[in-house]
Amino acid sequence: MEELDIAVDAGMSPACRLLLVAALPNEARELIESGPLAHLVTLNPDGSPQVTCIWVGLDGDELVSGHLGDRRKLQNVRRDPRVALSLEGTRIHPPGLKEYLVIHGRARLEEGGAPELLQRLAHVYLGPDVTFPPMDAPPAGYTMRTTIERIGGVGPWAQR
Repeated sequence: MEELDIAVDAGMSPACRLLLVAALPNEARELIESGPLAHLVTLNPDGSPQVTCIWVGLDGDELVSGHLGDRRKLQNVRRDPRVALSLEGTRIHPPGLKEYLVIHGRARLEEGGAPELLQRLAHVYLGPDVTFPPMDAPPAGYTMRTTIERIGGVGPWAQR
């Protein structure tokens, strides 16, 4: 994995630098594209975590998810774009830990596109012949795009 150490502001000390992931490792891409549920963590107004399971996919180097309604997670992202996601893999690593990927990033919302994205993700999560969302004329909803800032967890992406 290539990493870039970039100062967000020229006057920032080295301790305040932001570590950006320049390219998502192939092993992490493979895990994401295999269809594990993602645990999305956003921050409530009082600073407490809000956790929900979502479907995710990739669009280039960004994570994408579709949302039909304006739920708490979207309200939280509008207020504070910092998010974390965890995805569980299937392989066991010594000394017996199941692999998992943790992604920290910043999310942004785009209006529309949710039904089309959810249909694409449904083929991964539910099967090739499914129609999703299961309703006539679903709302346009929102597409959440997460720029990945750093990754961790247990797996080949963490051993670099």
